[in-house]
Amino acid sequence: MNNSKIWTIIGGFLGFAGVAFGAFGAHRLKDVLSVEMLETYQTGIFYHLIHSVTIIAIALSSKTRYYKSALFFLMGIILFSFSLYVYANTQIRIFAIVTPFGGISFLIGWALMIYEGVKAVRDK
Repeated sequence: MNNSKIWTIIGGFLGFAGVAFGAFGAHRLKDVLSVEMLETYQTGIFYHLIHSVTIIAIALSSKTRYYKSALFFLMGIILFSFSLYVYANTQIRIFAIVTPFGGISFLIGWALMIYEGVKAVRDK
């Protein structure tokens, strides 16, 4: 199986999980969490879904130059979104400490996307 197919599967799984977590939050957590914690949870969902779709777009492009970006987006989802899910549900601050590392992962992924895009234009 080539990397494009693997990234399509990963992106699809992440998208599925993002919708499932979003539905769980909307239906099960709205009466349990404070408004602030529900917003925190929803922020995780937002970034989770945006980067899942971006991973799928990278996979469907079959441009291997963007696979490093996809890897950083995957790490960002795990570190940023999942830390927010756990933090919102437990209010244990140690989980919130991880969140910025996920944000940095997202930023690195986008920076690599820009770098590889500029390089591709320059090489033509």
